[in-house]
Amino acid sequence: MTEHAKNEEDALEFECDLPDAPEKVWRALTVPELLAAWMMPNDIKPEIGSRFAFAGPEKPIECEVLDAEPGRLLRYSWRERSATDDSNGLDSIVTFTLARTVSGGTHLRIVHDGFVQAATPAVAMAGAACRLSLRAHKPKPPVAANAPRLLLRAA
Repeated sequence: MTEHAKNEEDALEFECDLPDAPEKVWRALTVPELLAAWMMPNDIKPEIGSRFAFAGPEKPIECEVLDAEPGRLLRYSWRERSATDDSNGLDSIVTFTLARTVSGGTHLRIVHDGFVQAATPAVAMAGAACRLSLRAHKPKPPVAANAPRLLLRAA
């Protein structure tokens, strides 16, 4: 099995249409204060090669921007380690793809490769017309909530 095929089987995919323009969604993904409002405190800089961290619950989550096309694409590595065991954790890739809809809003697609088998997915639909796809053979059931609309409240 190729690495790409493995990642596709181990990905959490989430898609929805938002009423806000891609420029506003981009700000919610790339301005540290706005991103912190729906994720965690961070020091993101949306520049390829830029390293940043989220203030994780136990230890910082180390990230590196792999691709950044303003208003269109943001991809970064996600390295999360256990507070007690640095050899155990989650090494994955998070990709946000934004496309302008006919109405001027944004079609947002989020893919978290390498996530499903390493962690229990925490997902929500909370009133946003969204589609979730767990592409693992035996995914664990969704257990928590966090809606994409949260990312736009402060943007």
